[in-house]
Amino acid sequence: MDIDTRLLRYFAAVAEEGHLTRAAERLFISQPALTKQVRQLEAQLGVELFVRSRNGMALTDAGTALAAAVPPVLDAWRTALLTTKSAAERAQRVLRVGFVASAANELTQQIIAEFARRRPGWRVRLVQTGWEDPTAGLAGGGTDVALLRLPFPGQDEHGVEVLLTEDRWLALPAAHRLADREVIDFREVLDEPFVTTPDASGWWRDYWLAVDERDGHPVTVGAVANNPDEWLGAIASGYGIGLTPEATARFYQRPDVVYRPVRGVSHSQVGVVWRSGGEVPPVVRDFVRSALTVSRGEDPGPVSPG
Repeated sequence: MDIDTRLLRYFAAVAEEGHLTRAAERLFISQPALTKQVRQLEAQLGVELFVRSRNGMALTDAGTALAAAVPPVLDAWRTALLTTKSAAERAQRVLRVGFVASAANELTQQIIAEFARRRPGWRVRLVQTGWEDPTAGLAGGGTDVALLRLPFPGQDEHGVEVLLTEDRWLALPAAHRLADREVIDFREVLDEPFVTTPDASGWWRDYWLAVDERDGHPVTVGAVANNPDEWLGAIASGYGIGLTPEATARFYQRPDVVYRPVRGVSHSQVGVVWRSGGEVPPVVRDFVRSALTVSRGEDPGPVSPG
């Protein structure tokens, strides 16, 4: 029996949410369409997967068994797709470089130019991900190498070289009571609501809430954003403020948001990151060396596996 993996993804969303409406919103499809897909899966399997009620969708015994089996199946299929695409792009001489927001700031294009000098005939495809994946696709195999904000979850499992260090600033609505300050002390905003990243970003979220620098003071979350545009929109609308790299003030200017230096929080760093634990592909080594050459002004020599 052949089952469309799309049906399995839809089933998994309903199983996790326990509610058709919430699952449909998460999948960006209509509720009637999602209901139809779930019924199609049940018909193909010949079993009932959910018990419907006014309170939501409860898994049957068969549904519970399938819910446990589906994630590794989807993960395996995703890995197979990524491996296939990676092989195809390498055959086409394309290096996939992941990033989340501003990559390596103004150094990004210089790094790409240096890589092009080292690898004539190759090109870089920049792949941006949302904040739910601070590794920018590297952990899941969607990218070959990445320019990332440090620290990030799983950093110890990757090869990492620091490219630059910069201050963290605060982003505030233009009408905020502290918007005219030249410098803001972090202690002054401990009770303010913050716009933050999704739970899926792990402790990377805690880092950008400066949890370790609050001396136990609780965090108030005003809104959750999945990318810089959502984050800026929430701040501009007054849902909260947010910590951000200094570079954000240069890359994401808008009239309804102001950026100010902040005292009392640690610096932010950007690193070039690659998968470790084996032989580093030569083309990845060349990109890492290109990044280090640009950031340090000299060729660093061979790149270790990490």
